[in-house]
Amino acid sequence: MKKNFKNRVDVVYSTNPDFNYQHQENEEFETLPPANQQLKVWLEKNGRGGKTVSIIKGFIGSKDDLDILAKLVKSKCGVGGSVKDGDILIQGDCREKILQILIKEGYNVKKAGG
Repeated sequence: MKKNFKNRVDVVYSTNPDFNYQHQENEEFETLPPANQQLKVWLEKNGRGGKTVSIIKGFIGSKDDLDILAKLVKSKCGVGGSVKDGDILIQGDCREKILQILIKEGYNVKKAGG
């Protein structure tokens, strides 16, 4: 049996020979309807080599739905971007466009940070 030590949380070592570690499953949240989402659009420049990035935070839902929303925003803004740690990263300062797109899609969204 191959042991996967990297996925263990809060266990360093056990002396119990019968110990069987239970791996945590990544929980997928059920996607809330757009009207119940509370999204925030941030502008960030730090730690990105001087490049400006618009970040959409606060999405509650599955990774697939997050990817679909990211693709929609990227295509409507005409820029690149990615999904990282549950946030949508959009290249450049597109906050106003993003706000209009998300409001049109029915999301509760506000400008924050930056």
